[in-house]
Amino acid sequence: MPKSSISPELVAALPKSDLHVHLDGSLRLDTLLELAKQHRIKLPSRTRSGLLELVFKRAYQNLPEYLRGFEFTVACLQDAESLERAAYELCVDCRAENVFYVEIRFAPQLHVRGAFGIREVLRAVCRGVERAKREINRAPEVRDGRLPRFEAGVIVCALRFFLPAFGEHYRAYFDALPSAPAAEIYSLASLELARAAVAAREEEGLPVVGFDLAGQERGFPAKDHQAAFQLAHEHFLGKTVHAGEDYGPESIFQAITDCHADRIGHGTWLFSARHIKDRSIRDKRAWIDKLVRYIAERRITLEVCLTSNQQTIPELRDDLRRHPFPKMRAARCSVSLCTDNRLVSRTTMSDEVNKAVAAFRLTPRAVKDILIYGFKRSFFAGSYADKRDWVRAVLNHMEDTFAAAGHDVRGGRR
Repeated sequence: MPKSSISPELVAALPKSDLHVHLDGSLRLDTLLELAKQHRIKLPSRTRSGLLELVFKRAYQNLPEYLRGFEFTVACLQDAESLERAAYELCVDCRAENVFYVEIRFAPQLHVRGAFGIREVLRAVCRGVERAKREINRAPEVRDGRLPRFEAGVIVCALRFFLPAFGEHYRAYFDALPSAPAAEIYSLASLELARAAVAAREEEGLPVVGFDLAGQERGFPAKDHQAAFQLAHEHFLGKTVHAGEDYGPESIFQAITDCHADRIGHGTWLFSARHIKDRSIRDKRAWIDKLVRYIAERRITLEVCLTSNQQTIPELRDDLRRHPFPKMRAARCSVSLCTDNRLVSRTTMSDEVNKAVAAFRLTPRAVKDILIYGFKRSFFAGSYADKRDWVRAVLNHMEDTFAAAGHDVRGGRR
């Protein structure tokens, strides 16, 4: 198969978006070391090289090992200053690699301590985002229109499952409702988060653009969080759900039907008949075909995170070409490449695009299509007219960047 004509230098220069990136998985390593020292958090190592060897690896044996790093990052993000700093630095780091749009997601409840509640947590993260936007967009090339402006939003994550040990906010639910079924507690926590997210946006004008559901899929259905997503839906928040990563196509269907999902986080097992557990689905392949068509027709975007999938899914560890990404594209699904966790997965958006180009031999036109989906399907905070003008500016810059490298990608899909 011929080598792709898309160089890493071109990928680095292209305007990109990141719709699926976790704040607590994307700290700068030096910042983590500083915050740990400041807050007296014990780390497995006090050096960059030690943490990269022991915690934040290139490859992981299993999902628990992958998740271990969050124990340390979350512990260092328990006050307003640290959260603001992390959000600010993430935006700056994204823009440094020509990411012009990022949606930072995190679970605010993990950072609640005493009087420092959900609203205060959201304010801190949003301050970091807005400070980065102001600084970045003051650049002369942005102000005179030579470059598109940088935009960013915040997505709040509800959890499918949690324990009292996850934090004092979660512990309070179990203490207040000792006789309630666990599923009911999960539902109430999600609904309370949705209310806080809506209030933060509508009462304070914070750039909270979306609502997400994360955590273990197996045994913890999206339906338990239906009330929270209905509230988000009624208030026009964007909806995205982690689905099809730890469970099969049924989880994706639940996300769409029970949670009004506009986008799906990962969706890795969308095409996998062997992951279907519902015995009432007799013709599994036909059912999957209908689901894929439904997703494609309604432009329900799949937020694909190649590196983290390869690190956490054994079937992909040795050969990324097994990833269903080509099937998603062949089915004409809206697909966006994302990092998931820049620190934990040790990746960047440029790395993700380069990995896709190498594994799937993407043409320049295909890369353009994939990158532009991220901007078009974003939960952009402004008006639709403003979004169209902004996406047009991004697209013009993208096409000019391709042209400077000798690729004419103007016009329709190929």
